[in-house]
Amino acid sequence: MSSRPVVSGLPALVSAALLGTMAMMAFVSVIGPVVRVLGLAEWHAGLSVTAAGVLWMLSARRWGALSDRIGRKRVLLIALAAYAAIYVALAVFVDVALTSPPAIWLSVLVLVGTRALVGLFYAAVPPTAAAIIADQAAPGQRGSVMAKLGTANALGMVLGPAAAGWIAYQNLSLTLYVAALLPLLSLLMIWWRLPDTPPVAPTHTGPKPTLGLGDARLRLPLLAVFAAMISVTIAQVTVGFFAIDRLQLSPADGARMAGLALTAVGVGLIFAQGLVMKLKDIRPTRWILVGALISGLGFASVALVSVPWQLLASYAIAAFGMGFVFPNFQALAADSVEAHEQGAAAGTVASVQGMGMVVGPMIGTLLYRWSPSAPYLLVGVVLLILAGSAALHRARGAA
Repeated sequence: MSSRPVVSGLPALVSAALLGTMAMMAFVSVIGPVVRVLGLAEWHAGLSVTAAGVLWMLSARRWGALSDRIGRKRVLLIALAAYAAIYVALAVFVDVALTSPPAIWLSVLVLVGTRALVGLFYAAVPPTAAAIIADQAAPGQRGSVMAKLGTANALGMVLGPAAAGWIAYQNLSLTLYVAALLPLLSLLMIWWRLPDTPPVAPTHTGPKPTLGLGDARLRLPLLAVFAAMISVTIAQVTVGFFAIDRLQLSPADGARMAGLALTAVGVGLIFAQGLVMKLKDIRPTRWILVGALISGLGFASVALVSVPWQLLASYAIAAFGMGFVFPNFQALAADSVEAHEQGAAAGTVASVQGMGMVVGPMIGTLLYRWSPSAPYLLVGVVLLILAGSAALHRARGAA
């Protein structure tokens, strides 16, 4: 039986993941009402999310590689400090704007710009945290540890919108002020509880080693993260429309059903990643294979949904399978590279994650206009391809 992996500072990383995700999801929860009050169009909200995804995609690899060179803790402190400062600035602007709405162009510029900068700086946190785990946990044991981060993210997905919704009912501006405190708490936790992490990049002179998107060692984990993010973002962006159109609900009831479906997602992720933490001896490729099959079945079954409980069940099943995939594409990437490449590998995975965040909503909304079932059937096919690739990877004798 494998020994239990010990990672110094793991509680600080888990807390940072929980609080950071809560802050991100709190913004998503209130952006709709803020856009309406300020007289903006719906596509302005979509533009802010897309801008964040683009900067995430472009910066994540660089953050990971930087953590190899200057140390993980230093990168986390820089990124979280900037994230917190930007969030405070956003909260102050929205508070003032809700009282005295500024020109439309200024509101769009600030909302899109601050959200984009949040994506830029928060993109440092997932790859750096994954690299810290990869530095300390042995190959084959990283998935169970990374699942703890995944569980924290899932909890943040559930608690963030719930808390934001309750506070926004009392005061819309207060929601963003409270959310702005969360990155500050993450920053303090990392500074206080995470041990110093020296650089791990090799000190030899000459050309720096590079880890590109085409590196053969990362083909399966990159396919897994891209397939997973496309699937999740398509499901997020279409669920509200699906609830209204297929289930014949009012807009208010459709929004409520969408919230319940995303809550079911959080519960499914938490339960699945609890199993990954417990069953430490199962290799990452097998988790990806099984998870892709389960999640693909769950998402594809949405095409057959006709009553609300079926939608909730389909989303819960899909999330349960996805809970196997998420921590293990990170673990597989870490197991596939050398010690001095861990930050670059984690950053490459996070970069592709950002790419999926940009591509998924566009594909999902375009397909939805053709047929409400089409996005979910596409996701089922994508995850079936991922399962086949994982099976082929295993057959070749890889991890």
